[in-house]
Amino acid sequence: MATFTTTDGTSLYYKDWGNPSAQPIIFCHGWPLTADSWEAQMIYLAGQGYRCIAHDRRGHGRSDQTASGNEMDTYADDLAQLLDHLDVKDAVIFGFSTGGGEVARYIGRHGTKRLAKAGLISAVPPLMVKRDDNPNGIPIEVFDGFRSAQLADRSQFFKDVPSGPFFGYNRPGAKPSQGIIDAWWLQGMMGGHLNTLECIKAFSETDFREDLKKFDIPTLVLHGDDDQVVPIAISALESAKLVPDAKLLVYPGAPHGITDTHKDQLNRDLLEFVRG
Repeated sequence: MATFTTTDGTSLYYKDWGNPSAQPIIFCHGWPLTADSWEAQMIYLAGQGYRCIAHDRRGHGRSDQTASGNEMDTYADDLAQLLDHLDVKDAVIFGFSTGGGEVARYIGRHGTKRLAKAGLISAVPPLMVKRDDNPNGIPIEVFDGFRSAQLADRSQFFKDVPSGPFFGYNRPGAKPSQGIIDAWWLQGMMGGHLNTLECIKAFSETDFREDLKKFDIPTLVLHGDDDQVVPIAISALESAKLVPDAKLLVYPGAPHGITDTHKDQLNRDLLEFVRG
């Protein structure tokens, strides 16, 4: 396995596919998943001649399960160290769900010197939780429920999420894929219990509004309008207002997990954005 070690001694797993001399495309995954959740996009774009790179966030997948650093500043700094380690230049970076927050905080803290374009896919920014200054957000009690469910029976919780809202399999007429559900569960269970638990706070309570204002590269904001996990009204529609000159692309009727449910359409749209 390819790994590198951060300045605090954390070993992070990454995969690096495709033409090593081609333009790099960076993928940041969602909670509680791994780099494998981007495999459909990585295979496709590597096949189009690009270099595709994805890492397992600390505490997730094959990376070290650290007792600390399970928050967005450290996630972003880990990402910066990976890009420095690989010395990528002129990269396109995509973040899905929690990974979209990671991308936003990376740009907020480290700028865009290594980047050419960015994409927020079903992403959590600007801010998920309801607060006085974010009255349309999701009540904290919802995320407390996530924590309680994970503590009570993590394995069952990680079966319930993909079986229902994540991929829209709870909608009338949906045709669930047991393979997709099983893959989601497996990726989640590879992560550390503490790490994935603390990541709930990271993705739900981190305020990315100031980070989004620092974007100065072409940015795609792409979301399904039937996303039950990260509702479009509090995420993509707001992010598109904050990112200068963002391109908003909405998939009618699409759920949260569009990297799987709409992978062919998403692959084409990502390629068009990269090439455009």
